[in-house]
Amino acid sequence: MAGDGKVRDGFISKWGFILACIGSAVGMGNIWMFPQRVSRYGGGTFLIPYLIFVFLIASSGVTGEMAFGRGTRSGPMGAFKKAVESRGRNGRLGEMLGVVPVLGSLALAIGYTVVVGWIFKYTFGAFSGATLAPVSPEAFGAMFGGMAVAFGNNLWQWIAIAVTFFILIMGIGNGIERANGIMMPLFFLLFICLGVYVFFQEGAAGGYKYIFTIDPKGLRDPMTWIYAMGQSFFSLSVAGNGTLIYGSYLSDREDVLYSARNVAVFDTIASMLAALVIIPAIATTGAQLNTGGPGLMFIALPNLFKNMPGGALIVIIFFVAVTFAGISSLINLYETPIATLQERLGLSRLQACLCVACAGVIVSTCIQGIVGGWMDFVSIYVCPLGAGMAGIMFFWVFGKKYVGAELMKGRTKPLPVWIYPLSKYVYCALTVIVLLLGVVIPGGIG
Repeated sequence: MAGDGKVRDGFISKWGFILACIGSAVGMGNIWMFPQRVSRYGGGTFLIPYLIFVFLIASSGVTGEMAFGRGTRSGPMGAFKKAVESRGRNGRLGEMLGVVPVLGSLALAIGYTVVVGWIFKYTFGAFSGATLAPVSPEAFGAMFGGMAVAFGNNLWQWIAIAVTFFILIMGIGNGIERANGIMMPLFFLLFICLGVYVFFQEGAAGGYKYIFTIDPKGLRDPMTWIYAMGQSFFSLSVAGNGTLIYGSYLSDREDVLYSARNVAVFDTIASMLAALVIIPAIATTGAQLNTGGPGLMFIALPNLFKNMPGGALIVIIFFVAVTFAGISSLINLYETPIATLQERLGLSRLQACLCVACAGVIVSTCIQGIVGGWMDFVSIYVCPLGAGMAGIMFFWVFGKKYVGAELMKGRTKPLPVWIYPLSKYVYCALTVIVLLLGVVIPGGIG
């Protein structure tokens, strides 16, 4: 139930919620950043600290944001307000602080809209042949460069927004849950198919060997641990908004520790699938992966696929899978401002969706030429700040008794004794470290 007595929309099933959270976590970071970092920082050497941080953040930050949202049945503004009020203070301060993760989610969604627009164009081009039409690496770069400029991809960007908001208007159970219930299984299936294909290509064995090789010297490199921390932090989507808002739609009968564990496991599987496809595929050319980001997805990989047997089919499978990952993440990012307008202004879901969609269309269209800087600012400054504030509000302001009660909902076993101190001290400190390192290190660590 909502605080005003109205019935609050919610997820229909446990796995519907988990798949939606997996969809929010699985995104471009898994596909265009994780493989590059595995390649750059020593293959299996990078995986060790990465898995450590995934376990740490999933057990504390992801679990905490899910429970925070469910316990307060509201988005960041309402949740922060209730946390402050639990201490006998005026909740207005909490509401004001809650604006930060809401605006962060909206800003990230707007920037991500530009990227998903690129994906839509390349997916259509995969079917029409345009994606593989260039005849040289320079031509692939020129094609992408001609799109990634101011007002360079308006039509496909608007189509991406239309598809996203069609799902969002349908609501939580009938829209978000059903869409992710289709997209996420297909995403994993398509990447498994790509992995099988690459496995049989000559020269791929070198890529597999590299992925699972551990170099003890690499574990002594602080940058390996720093980038593993950043990769896991941003991949699991802890920012005080998306996971929190999805948690607000979760039934009290579900175990958030179980849900968070599954999100972490499947997000890691998605990252590993991307690495097991991309690194061995590049190894077939005798090269090593040395670029990440949009350059990898829109320039290097299409050029690679063009020269592989069956490349026309491979590029279709790849970009369809990437489309599912992009849309599922975009849905989550836009849901936080939508829910906030519903809660704070009393708008209907349709009204809230239309307001946010208008903002998304106008601003994303105008920032196409500066989207890289836009996304860097949000991810470096706003996301860790939102995650840190959510962690402090839940674990410090609400306190141990409340946190324990919320985490025990839906559980039959006692809570691990280390959950609360790990969350209160280690995780909250980690959010500060991620923020500071992101500011200090050029380009951030996400």
